[in-house]
Amino acid sequence: MGKLSILALRVVIALVLAGSLFVQARMVPLLSADLVEAGAPDAPRVALLAIVVLGIVCVQVVAVCVWRLLTMVRCGTVFSHRAFRFVDIIFGAIAFAAVLMFGMAVILAPGEVAPGVVLLICGAALMIGGVALVVRVMRTLLAQAVARDVEASDLRAELDEVI
Repeated sequence: MGKLSILALRVVIALVLAGSLFVQARMVPLLSADLVEAGAPDAPRVALLAIVVLGIVCVQVVAVCVWRLLTMVRCGTVFSHRAFRFVDIIFGAIAFAAVLMFGMAVILAPGEVAPGVVLLICGAALMIGGVALVVRVMRTLLAQAVARDVEASDLRAELDEVI
């Protein structure tokens, strides 16, 4: 991965983190006020706000982990066992986001929300879960690459001994 690509991705991640902090600090309170004004009952309102905040936290966790993986790419250490921790955290955050999205559908289902909207939210939860599974497959590919890298290092060491 080139230096320009890493820089561009870091700019995008920084913008995502700044935007998510803005949403947490400014937009969530406004959403809460709108829900109170609309007469939403307390329990579903608090649950929806919690889901929104936790969903934003999931995005932030993924962004930080990708940043750390980019650092490993830049240093040439991404094919190591340390990378698994970040990939596992990314998988967990995305899977948790899928559960949160499904939870939002469950909360909205008995209300005045159209059934089609609830179905769309369930579809979004399914797609987010699919992204989590893709990350899991990528983790398997990383494990194979790390194994190959270790094997190549061992073969190099043996060749150095022979020479």
